[in-house]
Amino acid sequence: MVKAKQKSLSPEDLDHLRSELAEGRPPMVWFTAAAVGVEAGRSAKVLAFTEPEEGDFIQVRPTGAKDELSFSPGELTLEKPAPRKKAPATAAPAKPAAETPTPEPAPIEYPYEPEPRPVPAKTTPKPATPKPAETKPEARPARPAARKQAKPAEVTVTLTSTAEGEWTVDVQTGAKRVLKGAPVAASAVAQAAKLLPPEVDEAVEGVLSAARERHLARVEQLRAELEAAQRALDELTG
Repeated sequence: MVKAKQKSLSPEDLDHLRSELAEGRPPMVWFTAAAVGVEAGRSAKVLAFTEPEEGDFIQVRPTGAKDELSFSPGELTLEKPAPRKKAPATAAPAKPAAETPTPEPAPIEYPYEPEPRPVPAKTTPKPATPKPAETKPEARPARPAARKQAKPAEVTVTLTSTAEGEWTVDVQTGAKRVLKGAPVAASAVAQAAKLLPPEVDEAVEGVLSAARERHLARVEQLRAELEAAQRALDELTG
């Protein structure tokens, strides 16, 4: 008979498990045939959800084990498997009918008188030597199931510069953005670029040089305007 495929955890099932954990009740789940290193149909308790929710992010403890393992939603289910049916006992084969023995001819008896047996001398029985108790080999402890290590998420760091020489940084862990548009000092960017490949240092230095030239031109312009304003003020007060 073909077994029905167990339904893996859906987004609604995951929300239900989170609410049970939030109320202090570790929910029960069962392993599907897709679970690696664990027998299908075995039960386990959900302990926590790791971040980000990618790959094996559900931490569980199998029943009867002490290890905390990580699995994906496709390896777990809320459907309790049906109990296994015992195989019917095989009927013992019928015994063949006993054959009727053939009567043997009666033996011919001859008169015989046995000789008297000699009386054996009495001997003191030796005490029995006790047998040493057999030592049974110690049972080897069962090996724990191989624990699946959670994969580290990829981290992406992006530096962005403006025409005025201002810098910002964005940080993304996996599919989750943890920092967006945070300002960074140009001096810090220049120091970090010197520790990176030469191509990165050249690109950053080009942006910083262009920004220096623009600011230097602006300073010269403001300085000229300040001198002109000072002369006009001196003429008005002279």
